[in-house]
Amino acid sequence: MKLSIIIPCFNEKQTILKLIDAVKNSPIEDKEVIIIDDGSFDGTREILKEINDESIKIIYHEKNLGKGAALKTGFASASGEICIVQDADLEYDPKEYPFVIGPILEGKADVVFGSRFQGGRPHRVVYFWHRVGNGLLTLLSNIFTDLNLTDMETCYKAFKREIIQSINIQEKRFGFEPEITAKIARLNCRVYEIGISYYGRTYNEGKKIGWKDGVRAIYCILKYNIWKKS
Repeated sequence: MKLSIIIPCFNEKQTILKLIDAVKNSPIEDKEVIIIDDGSFDGTREILKEINDESIKIIYHEKNLGKGAALKTGFASASGEICIVQDADLEYDPKEYPFVIGPILEGKADVVFGSRFQGGRPHRVVYFWHRVGNGLLTLLSNIFTDLNLTDMETCYKAFKREIIQSINIQEKRFGFEPEITAKIARLNCRVYEIGISYYGRTYNEGKKIGWKDGVRAIYCILKYNIWKKS
């Protein structure tokens, strides 16, 4: 099966080339790489325009629309049987693609979440309150979806292509995570979770998500599980 690797990218000039090399050197041979530059203005776009590689498809948003909007663009362009989300920083390791997509390849799963809080792989120790917030958001999401996830907010989510392309993604920013979790749960997909490594960044190193995104996530959990289910 071909793997479509969807990379939303915004102002990541320090990491984008290293990330591309890591993705290209990942253990999956049959893959396509789709990068969505979401209105970068720090030099990332200029770096991407210098890339001459037919195996990499680069799509440019003329202005910053948000991670959810970039993923929506990327999923629509995917041709692989499986799609996986890859952030443009170095927090997640492309060497672990086989672990994440394994349950799909084995015919056991339709969707796989890579959990940063499960299993024995390396996990950088960073922000205590981020971990608390993540746990609370995951718990609240689980209450409404009746899933027993440990890491709803994880980047590494893999989907059968026909499933993710059938979903109308409405959230433009980080609200994508609770939205897609709610909609996956309603489709009665076979959802698996597997432990992954996590090499978290600090804000000085470029981390972007903040407390406002946490507030939005609570709103999205309620919106897509109770108020608006389409």
